Amino acid sequence: MFAPADFLNLEHTAHPKLFENQNYVWDALKQIASYLQFRLKPAILGELMGKPFISNHVFIGRGTVVEQGAVLKGPAWIGENCHIRSGCYVRENVIVGNGVVMGNSCEFKNSILFDEVQVPHFNYVGDSIIGHHAHLGAGVILSNVKLDHAEIAVVTPDGHIPTGLRKFGAIVGDRTEIGCNAVINPGSVIGRDCMIYPSVNFRGVLPHGSVVKLRQELQVVEQRAG
Repeated sequence: MFAPADFLNLEHTAHPKLFENQNYVWDALKQIASYLQFRLKPAILGELMGKPFISNHVFIGRGTVVEQGAVLKGPAWIGENCHIRSGCYVRENVIVGNGVVMGNSCEFKNSILFDEVQVPHFNYVGDSIIGHHAHLGAGVILSNVKLDHAEIAVVTPDGHIPTGLRKFGAIVGDRTEIGCNAVINPGSVIGRDCMIYPSVNFRGVLPHGSVVKLRQELQVVEQRAG
């Protein structure tokens, strides 16, 4: 039910070994640090605009453009033909596919982004996996820590599944769209081809092809004279 292939097309990542022999898709998050430790060979093959900060623990693929003002702390593995915009902050243990957009005022930490993901404006992606061609609207937050800092469980209709993780944001399936200013709470698992409307506050498991809408009532009144 929660196997990697249920949510992600592993043909759209150069790092399918991260998901081998994993019972649960989120177990790959536990492997990122060691995977990069033994496999990362730092190099800059892309184009740098100005002088972005790039540490000695980063690989950047061919055709990728990194704008001035971006900070790539790493360890990080960035694929080909990506666009990393000014103000982007790539922290430790981040793996990025090909053709990915990482935008201004976006922060990434211990996460995997598949090919053609778009995270273009004011986003936080912590301890999360985002599938092929998924898109986060401006201001979307993938929150990764509970307020009480307790272990995170995945909440299903049949009960809670312990993850062994105290930091776990979300699994976002292939081609899913999340609207502006939505907050995805820790331990959320979102299927393929879903749509979450703007400003939704979501936690739980969302089946493939689902739509989540926020219904609110607006009241328009006349302004009182001073």
